[in-house]
Amino acid sequence: MKSFLRCSAILTQNLLFYPLLLIMTAVYVPLATLTVTVLAPFISRRRLMRRVRRAISFYGRLVFLCARPFVRVEYRDLDPKAPPAPFIFICNHRSASDPFLMACLPYEGVQIVNLWPFRLPIYGRFARIAGYLSVHELSFEQFRERIGQLLREGASVVSFPEGTRSGGREMGAFTSSIFRAALQTRARIVPLAISGNEKIPPKGSLILHPGLVKVHKLPAVEYDTYKDMPVFKLKNHVRQLLYEHLSKIESDQI
Repeated sequence: MKSFLRCSAILTQNLLFYPLLLIMTAVYVPLATLTVTVLAPFISRRRLMRRVRRAISFYGRLVFLCARPFVRVEYRDLDPKAPPAPFIFICNHRSASDPFLMACLPYEGVQIVNLWPFRLPIYGRFARIAGYLSVHELSFEQFRERIGQLLREGASVVSFPEGTRSGGREMGAFTSSIFRAALQTRARIVPLAISGNEKIPPKGSLILHPGLVKVHKLPAVEYDTYKDMPVFKLKNHVRQLLYEHLSKIESDQI
């Protein structure tokens, strides 16, 4: 009986979610595109980028609104008295829904992405206008300079250093580029733990499963704390912070 009810819930969720998503996208994307096109000649590049980043973030919130009540998202700031942004956010990566979850963050943010988002007809243009970064298109010097510029402008940077989603609770090894950039820009590093969306959707599938997704912002790792660490030690230190926190979430200690 429980299996039948769960299958019914999954079927109902997907029959509701995807039509709602299509309708919302069909309305929101043209309006956002028109707004950006009209505003572009009259405002500065910095203001235009900020507005596009807000538009992308708002779209992410709408995506998860379409998934309610089957999918709920809980955002918790575990360091609310931390100094103000900007930060470099280091996130674990379990699902294709992870980038949309960055809409939870009450900060202006720019994501580091692979090449494929830039190839999408409309989203790719928005991502480029917003200043999203691809490590595959930039030399490390260009990558570091772009990150430094974003931080100086007050925009945070969001990185998924596993490089690809794990599809489960395990966490892959971290790449080094973002940590090298953090050392050279003296940025504050904020681990961001994401749990519960392993099947929202599962890797290799579009079928959403009901669930509670938790996004927890951990205390910042200050530059003075890590400035003497080699890159290898720094990335493993941040990875361990995420691993320990995720273990607590999944053993229902948090």
